[in-house]
Amino acid sequence: MLNLLSALIGLVTLVLMIPAVFPLLGALNWLLVPMALFGAFIGLMSAKKGGQNFCLIVAAFGALRLFLGGGIL
Repeated sequence: MLNLLSALIGLVTLVLMIPAVFPLLGALNWLLVPMALFGAFIGLMSAKKGGQNFCLIVAAFGALRLFLGGGIL
């Protein structure tokens, strides 16, 4: 059940990251990366690791976007 919750958090975070790809909306990732890491933490408590890995990939994508935008853009 926790794996499903983790995957759902990751999916919601990924959908919310779509507008954050556009210029001047990249600062939204400051909220979304911790949300994805929270989903990974929830997935850590599960026996299956699919949701956790998905959340970590989403968090890495958001962190890469923050890095490329200088943390602001």
